[in-house]
Amino acid sequence: MKLVEQHSLSARGAVQEAPRMHILILASYAPSLLNFRGPLIRDMLAAKHRVSVGAPDISTELRRQLVELGAEVHDTPMERNGTGMLADLRYCKGLRRLIGSVRPDVVLTYTIKPNIWGAFAAHSVGVASVAMVTGLGYAFTDTGVAPSPTQRVTGLIARRLYRAATSRNRRVLFQNPDDKADFIRAGCLADPSKVGMINGSGVDTEHYARQPLPSDPVVLMIARLLGNKGVRDYAEAALRLRKSHPQARFQLVGPFDGGPDAIAEGEVAAWTAQGLEYLGAAEDVRPHIAQARIYVLPSYREGTPRSVLEAMAMGRPVVTTNAPGCRETVEDGVNGRLVPVRDPSALTEAIAYLLDHPAEAEAMGEAGFQLVARKYDVRQVNRAIMELMGLPPAPPHTATFMP
Repeated sequence: MKLVEQHSLSARGAVQEAPRMHILILASYAPSLLNFRGPLIRDMLAAKHRVSVGAPDISTELRRQLVELGAEVHDTPMERNGTGMLADLRYCKGLRRLIGSVRPDVVLTYTIKPNIWGAFAAHSVGVASVAMVTGLGYAFTDTGVAPSPTQRVTGLIARRLYRAATSRNRRVLFQNPDDKADFIRAGCLADPSKVGMINGSGVDTEHYARQPLPSDPVVLMIARLLGNKGVRDYAEAALRLRKSHPQARFQLVGPFDGGPDAIAEGEVAAWTAQGLEYLGAAEDVRPHIAQARIYVLPSYREGTPRSVLEAMAMGRPVVTTNAPGCRETVEDGVNGRLVPVRDPSALTEAIAYLLDHPAEAEAMGEAGFQLVARKYDVRQVNRAIMELMGLPPAPPHTATFMP
């Protein structure tokens, strides 16, 4: 992936001039710095800001791409799925050293561990921080199963740490009103005046360009293989529909996960033996979306589901759940269908309806494309993020990401 420069000020030009402000962006998953924050980094650099990024396990290729984009890259070792306090304290200590060394004007964090420990580390060296709550995660999601004692204790600790961390943040940004309300209700934010609302992470409508709806009845889901993404519900619906709609194909794209809610490889093997097509993880999901006629995400909770926005930008009708984050992206009957959470029967019916009514599916794809252009275009979202951070915005430009 490379940046095509179509504006007057290049990333290198921005670095050569005196930067307005220095921003350090901290992530828990290194590829997200490019896949989710690449356009934001681009727009910050276009506005003549200096941008540093930090994440664990940054590959050589990803480092090269981030440097080519114009960012300064730092490793921040972290145990992503661990709950051990000693490991988290080591992570915080490392962040404190980094922030003290590079001396940014503001630290921008997202996902729970950078949000919590990044706030503590920045505050300890006198640097302002802004947290983006891109989803409340497993501890806040109703999975339909009573939490174990360990999960209850972990959730309690997370809420208390979040409350302490947000007391040190300058701003706390949310992607949907349900997350904001539940976060405050759980006691994670004592000062609601710090809240800022954004329309997800946005989607680059040039990179995820609109494609004609194919005639072949291909149904697609893209997600990490977690129970709370609704993967099991999708598999059950797909295997039912294989019998009633034998001409249809049902595809699943996404990596296995090591978290407590992970789907086992054996489960996926059993589904594929019955006709579900598991295509593995994908660095570029556009070819998969392009050949799909219907996009499905039966998640139990999201911040704003990026894959849904990508599918809508490419003109696909969407079936998703009436859950926080998901319901923000679909108006039932207009650009897709909303179904109850953990309801494979309703999911089956909604997918079957779109398979059986291709003209309506096409109209819904058009409506979704229009919604993304109006509300979720990444350039609009980036301007909102920068304004909430107190940064001067980027000038108008047409830079885009190309494979």
